[in-house]
Amino acid sequence: MELRSQQIIFEEHTDISSLSPADAALLRAAREATKHAYAPYSHFRVGAVLQLANGKQVVGTNQENASYPVGICAERTGLSAASSQYPDVPVQTIAVSYHNEQGDSSRPISPCGLCRQTLAEYQQRFRAPIRLILSGLTGKVIVIGDALQLLPLSFSSDDMKYFSL
Repeated sequence: MELRSQQIIFEEHTDISSLSPADAALLRAAREATKHAYAPYSHFRVGAVLQLANGKQVVGTNQENASYPVGICAERTGLSAASSQYPDVPVQTIAVSYHNEQGDSSRPISPCGLCRQTLAEYQQRFRAPIRLILSGLTGKVIVIGDALQLLPLSFSSDDMKYFSL
């Protein structure tokens, strides 16, 4: 038996002011995008802005539904829109923010498990890492250089391959 460990490496910024101008603008756009989320049940509005390799930006917001499991997260909404509008263009960076209408919105937010799996597959598809900028409406900002760090030992299409004898 061998024990192994895996680390996550990220930048932690006190606030938006120490980000590069491009990253700060992307995060401000994600914060603004929270206003367009449809969250009448949870009152937890999430906005994601994706910076594509071609210079375009795509916005995603969470979209809830009375049949609660039918909703979709902002990150997956953004990835679906980017993949539909720009099918051959990789995503370079995603800024994610939220507005908790019933509580605090000052801590960094992290993608849920479904979004982590979707990010992992998207990265594999394009063979390019996706940077994540994670924050609330105010406060600390976390920057992760590769979304795969959020899903160690991820399941991928390689796991579905089989070989016949």
